[in-house]
Amino acid sequence: MPSEGRCWKTLQALRSSNKGRLCYHRDWLLRGEDVLEECMSLPKLSSYSGWVVDNVLTHRQAQENPSPSETSPSSESTSATDQPLLVPISPVRSSAFSSASPTTPDGTKGKHESQHTEPMALQCSRGVRVEGCIRMYELVHRMKGTEGLRQWQEEQEKKVRAFSEMASEQLKRFDERKELKQHKEFQDLREVMEKSTREALGHQEKLKAEHRHRAKILNLKLREAEQQRMKQAEQERLRKEEGQVRLQRLYTLQEEVLQLSQQLDASDQHKDLLVVDLATFRTRGNQLCSLISGIIRATSESGYPTAENQAEAEQALQEMRDLLTNLGQEITRACEDKKQQDEEEAQVKLQESQMQQGSGAHAPSPAPSQGPGWTQNEDLQVKVQDSTMQWYQQLQDASAQCVLAFEGLTNSKDSQTKKIKMDLQKAATIPVSQISTIAGSKLKEVFDKIHSLLSGKPVQSGGRSVSVTLNPQGLYFVQYKLAEKFVKQGEEEVASHHEAAFPIAVVASGIWELHPRVGDLILAHLHKKCPYSVPFYPAFKEGMALEDYQRMLGYQVKDSKMEQQDNFLKRMSGMIRLYAAIIQLRWPYGNQQVTHPHGLNHGWRWLAQMLNMEPLSDVTATLLFDFLEVCGNALMKQYQVQFWKVILLIKEDYFPRIEAITSSGQMGSFIRLKQFLEKCLQRKEIPVPKGFLTSSFWRS
Repeated sequence: MPSEGRCWKTLQALRSSNKGRLCYHRDWLLRGEDVLEECMSLPKLSSYSGWVVDNVLTHRQAQENPSPSETSPSSESTSATDQPLLVPISPVRSSAFSSASPTTPDGTKGKHESQHTEPMALQCSRGVRVEGCIRMYELVHRMKGTEGLRQWQEEQEKKVRAFSEMASEQLKRFDERKELKQHKEFQDLREVMEKSTREALGHQEKLKAEHRHRAKILNLKLREAEQQRMKQAEQERLRKEEGQVRLQRLYTLQEEVLQLSQQLDASDQHKDLLVVDLATFRTRGNQLCSLISGIIRATSESGYPTAENQAEAEQALQEMRDLLTNLGQEITRACEDKKQQDEEEAQVKLQESQMQQGSGAHAPSPAPSQGPGWTQNEDLQVKVQDSTMQWYQQLQDASAQCVLAFEGLTNSKDSQTKKIKMDLQKAATIPVSQISTIAGSKLKEVFDKIHSLLSGKPVQSGGRSVSVTLNPQGLYFVQYKLAEKFVKQGEEEVASHHEAAFPIAVVASGIWELHPRVGDLILAHLHKKCPYSVPFYPAFKEGMALEDYQRMLGYQVKDSKMEQQDNFLKRMSGMIRLYAAIIQLRWPYGNQQVTHPHGLNHGWRWLAQMLNMEPLSDVTATLLFDFLEVCGNALMKQYQVQFWKVILLIKEDYFPRIEAITSSGQMGSFIRLKQFLEKCLQRKEIPVPKGFLTSSFWRS
């Protein structure tokens, strides 16, 4: 029925209103004070029953009083089907209604009351029905809500299950796709690996083939190289054998030339008979000896002599033989002339004029003096002066006596004595090794330590107290080792660092001044290791071993092999520089009133004797340069004009002699000396040597 539908819509609208959404209980008033009042008052309609009264009840009355036209079976059936359900009446309200309608004692109602209560009863029945409809609506709505909630829950559970199943299926599909993708990637990777493996195997096979090919080529090359090496080794062996033969031949030639040179020297006994000058023969003989010595030194540096070297040496030997033959012919001729002259003198001895004309050859007159210790000869000598040789021999004898003096200390087998010897040697040599150009105060400490040791005072060495008084031979041992160490420093340290000559020399000079025996031992060691510091050119004696002769010349010989020429010149240069520094320096804290124990006059003597002797190839030029560079400034200040005369003499007379015996490969030292002297002559001054100790050094 349409009205019923509108009623439900109205109730639904009321339910959806602000107040309809409030939750409350309609029976809560029964619990309060208004219970009796509610029972006494007339029932009231709900505010929600307006629409119900207008629609539901009116429609119901129409059904109760149908019109005749509406009493048809069809209408009855329709009304029966559209009639709403009966609503149960509340017992409270029914009791109220029953109590509100009194009856008469006889059980019947009054006429007036019945007339009055009929509308009231009608009105109450309508309210009850409205209330019942409301309750029914609420119940239905609650049931529908519960049913809807249940259905919603079921739908949600179904959806959750559906979503869970769908997610599970999707997860399965994802796992399947992932597994499929991994399988596909694995397959691709395996294919790539198989492909790369096949390519690598192919490349490996190719490399193996190339390796076999290259190995084959290398084997061929190795065999060729081995054959070439064996061939070269054989050639080198043959070359060495030939070189050894040539070298031995050169030594034989040198020995023969030296012997011939001695024969030239032995011809001095016939000098009164000869018209020619023997000095010319000796000069040429010395040049030939130097030439062969230069060839041997050059070949020892380059390896082995060549056929050209041997031919040159043989030519020099032949020239020496020719020279000696010519000298012998001259001597024979002179003897014959002498004999003939004696016969003529015997025949004409009565004639004084003829006897005077037949007198012997005149002796050569001495050359004029050029300065202290200087004698200029037109033909230079080879041997050193007798006085110098005596001085040299005295120093060597003093050194030998010193060695004998401490022989017991060095040869002792006692462990305590050996310990004393080692401590003394360290105490003597270590301070010399500590000499440097750092400061003058450091140099003074080294000097004081050496002086204290030589004076018998205890010094600290290696954490122990050492003194020469620990052994009676200790002083001789220390003096010898100290002098040896000074010369060794010149041989090694000064040879490598030229500036080191001055601090070593000034300490050696100061020790020399206070302990003269140490100075003599320094000279003895210096002359033995460097005979050119005398100057002295050792002569080859008959029966002398070649190695011994080389050692006498200053060379170091190990395993029958002579040292290289460059190393030899370097050592000689270091010792000459040390000697040149010693003769010009004095210890600044010593007694300045005492003269230098080995001063500049010895340097002038050395220079004069060097220029009076025949030059040696490569050696003379090197030593002159080193000596003049270190000591030239001091000699210039001391001898002035005489010194410059000597320099001019070297340039004009001695340079040609050096150049004549110097080969093209040994011109370096000669050119260096020549340029140095030319520059000094141009500036008219010899420069102060580099590293010279100034006054500021001693203040540091």
